[in-house]
Amino acid sequence: MRFPVVIVSRSCKVVHRLKQSPFLSPASALWRHESVSVLRDVSTDVRSHYITTPIFYVNAAPHLGHLYSAVMADCLHRYKLLQGFSSKFATGTDEHGLKIQQAAEAAGKDPLTFCTDVSERFKHLFSSCNISYTDYIRTTERRHRQAVEHFWSVLWNKGLIYKGHYEGWYSTQDESFLTPSQLGDAVDSSGNQIKVSLESGHKVEWMKEDNYMFRLSAFRSQLLDWLRGNPRAVQPECFHQLVLQWLQHDLPDLSVSRQSSRLQWGIPVPDDPEQTIYVWLDALVNYLTVAGYPHKHHQWWNMVHHIIGKDILKFHAIYWPAFLLGAGLPLPQTIHVHSHWTAEGKKMSKSLGNVVDPLQRSEMFTADGMRYFLLRQGVPDSDCDYTDLKVFKLLNAELADSLGGLLNRCTAPVLNPAQVYPSFCPQSFPREQGGRAVAEDYHMLDAVKNLPSVVERHYESMHAYKALEAIAACVRQTNGFVQRHAPWKLDKRDSAEQRWRDTIIHVSLECLRVYGTLLQPVVPEISNKLLSRLGVQPDERSWASLNFLPRYQGTDCPFEGRALGSDSGVLFSRLESPDADKHEPNKAKKAAKCK
Repeated sequence: MRFPVVIVSRSCKVVHRLKQSPFLSPASALWRHESVSVLRDVSTDVRSHYITTPIFYVNAAPHLGHLYSAVMADCLHRYKLLQGFSSKFATGTDEHGLKIQQAAEAAGKDPLTFCTDVSERFKHLFSSCNISYTDYIRTTERRHRQAVEHFWSVLWNKGLIYKGHYEGWYSTQDESFLTPSQLGDAVDSSGNQIKVSLESGHKVEWMKEDNYMFRLSAFRSQLLDWLRGNPRAVQPECFHQLVLQWLQHDLPDLSVSRQSSRLQWGIPVPDDPEQTIYVWLDALVNYLTVAGYPHKHHQWWNMVHHIIGKDILKFHAIYWPAFLLGAGLPLPQTIHVHSHWTAEGKKMSKSLGNVVDPLQRSEMFTADGMRYFLLRQGVPDSDCDYTDLKVFKLLNAELADSLGGLLNRCTAPVLNPAQVYPSFCPQSFPREQGGRAVAEDYHMLDAVKNLPSVVERHYESMHAYKALEAIAACVRQTNGFVQRHAPWKLDKRDSAEQRWRDTIIHVSLECLRVYGTLLQPVVPEISNKLLSRLGVQPDERSWASLNFLPRYQGTDCPFEGRALGSDSGVLFSRLESPDADKHEPNKAKKAAKCK
C-alpha cells in the first residue's frame, strides 16, 4: 500500500459545488451522538482479534520491508491463537492506480493480468515464510468494490464529500498531489528545468481537474480527542506524539477522486462514471472489506489492529480515522508503526544495487531463520540495518548453538539413554536451598517462571525483539545450569547421583518446553521440532499449558516418565558463510528515532 498526499493548500484553487445531501455540521446533536458511540464502542467479543498488514502495491517485487510487516502481524496472530482467541489476520495487494495502468501497458498486458502476476509473487513469499494469514485481499475483487461503493455512499449521503475544482502539482509516479513546499528544482535528461518531489525525486506536473473532496477539515478536534483519550492508539509513543504534532495545524480537505479520462484503472465513483475513486481511499477500505463490511463486520471491526510502516502513518492515523468517524464506525484499537530497513547503513535502492531479496534470503537462511532475525533485530521506533553477516552470526549463536545445543545435550542417548522425560527429585532440588542446587539455579527457575508474563507483555506491545532477548537470556542461563553441574560426569551406579542427574535433565527439558512454546509465534517450524522431540502433543502447546516445573511446586507433571519424540536431527543447522571470517561486521549508522 502506498499513500500519496492529496490535499488542498493555499496554492490550490477549490470551487465548492455542493450537490444533494446537505453537510451535517459536527456541532449537531446527531454528529455528537455518532462521535461518542464511535469512540466508546465496547460492545465486543473480547476473545476476538483482528490484525492487518498494509496491502502491498503491485508496482514492484516484494522487498524486506514487506516481509517484516507480514512477519510482525503473523507473530501477533499466532500469539493470540495460543492464548485462545479467535483471530483474523489479513494481508494482500493494492492493485488500482495510474501507475499500475501505465506499467501494464508498458508490459503489454491487461491491468488485471499484470496485477495477478505480481500479487502471486507476494503470495509465494508469504507461503515460503509461513505467513499464516486467514484472508488475502486484492482490491480488484468484487467484494472489495462493493465495500468501497457502500463506504463512499455513506460519506456522500452525510454531506462529507462534495464536488470541487482542483489545480496543483501532481506526480504520476508517486500518484500524489503536492504543495509548493514539497517541491524542488531539477534538470531532466534532456537538460530541461523541471519540478520534482523533494521526497521521491520524481517529476511533477501542473494539473487542473474537477474532482470530489472529503471534508477532512471538520475532523481535527475529534481526532485530537481520540488520540488524547487513547494514549496507546498509535504505538510506539514517539509516533503517537508525531501525529499529535501534525494535528496542531489545520487540516485541509482531501481530493478523493480523479477524472476517469486520466485514471481508468480503479473503482468508478457511484453515479458518476466520469470520476474514479482515488486509489488510497479505495485501498484503506480493504480492512473493512475483510471484516465483512457493510453487513457482517461488527465482530471483527471492533477489535482491529493495524501494522504499518512509518511512511504511511499520516494516512492511517489521520485520514483513515477521519473517514471512519465520518462513516460512524469504530476507530482502530491500535495502529502499530514500524521503521524501515537499510542495507549496510544505506537506504535500499535499485540504483545502488543493495536491495535485499527476502525470498532468496529465506531460502539461504531458512524461513524460520529470516523470521527470527527480523523480529530479533527489528526495533519499531528506529531504522534497522541488514547485512548477511549479521544474520549468520545471530542465527548460529542463538538458534544453532544456544537453543539447539541445549536440546541436543539433554536428549542425546549418551546422557538420556532411556529417551524419556526423567523424574524430578525434590530432595535434590528442594524449594528451600539445601540440596544439590546452588543459588544461580534458583535464580534461573525464577527467571523461567516469570518468562511467560515478560514475553506476553512484549508480544502485546509488538516489541518482539524484547521478548526474544528475554528468551535468549534464559536459554543461556539453562545452558549455564547444565554446564555447571555436568550431568555426564555423574556416577550412574550411585542412586543419589542418578536422581540428581535425572533432575538436571528434567529441569532442563521443562525449560526447553517453555522456550519452545513461547517461540511458536516467531519460529513455528523450529518450535514444532523442539516440542515434538520432547514428546509434547499439539494440544499441550497453548499458553495455558505452560505451567513450568510443577514437580518443584509439589504437583504432578504430565510429562514425567513420558517417552521423548523421535530424533529428527539437529534443531537448526549451523550456517556457513564463506566470507564470515574475512570481514568485520559493518558498523551501521545510528538510526534516528522516528524520522
